[in-house]
Order: sequence, then structure tokens, then C-alpha cells
Amino acid sequence: SNVRNITNRFPLGLKGTQVEEEENEFNPEFTQKMLGRIVYPALRQAAMQVGFDRLPENPPDNAGENEEFLQLLYHALMNINVIEGELICPESGRVFPIKGGIPNMLLNED
Repeated sequence: SNVRNITNRFPLGLKGTQVEEEENEFNPEFTQKMLGRIVYPALRQAAMQVGFDRLPENPPDNAGENEEFLQLLYHALMNINVIEGELICPESGRVFPIKGGIPNMLLNED
């Protein structure tokens, strides 16, 4: 990171002021592949911060074969879009705006 003296950078907080949900066709193969690539507690936290509270606290032991869980995970990953809002650094409180679905992560000298 380019920010000095910041050690706790992850996960960023998420505040959605405009959040839209859409329905994309469930893709179990894609979701199974994503299981090993995501940090589940961070994803669950972000989902809850935008109002999606259906993910369990921990993935089930059979997560890759549990279709109900995979569908919930897919929904959180692919169907929830933050159009307007903010990402917030957990240590510094620095705010990164989200506009048009795109976060602005550029650092400006304070």
C-alpha cells in the first residue's frame, strides 16, 4: 500500500447508498471455482453491510457440493451491485467513493 503507517487495510467497510439486485443465471461451476479464491468472512461482512444477510456465518463442510449454499454465494457475488456508496478503511477511516458502480481508490495527499 502507498499509505504510510496503516497496517489494518482489510477488509474495507462498505456503505451502499444505492444498491441494486439482479438475477443472473446460477452457474455452479463458476461458484465452486470461486470458493478457494474468496476470503469468506470479508465477503459475508460486505454482503451484510449492503443488506444481504442470508449467508451463514461459516461455509458448510460440504460447501462445494451444497447447492443451496452455492446459490446464496453466487447471489452475493454476482447479483448484488453497489451503484453508489463508499468503501471505508478500517484503520484510518479514509473513504473511497463508489460512483456508477466503480470505486475510486486513488489516494490524494491530505
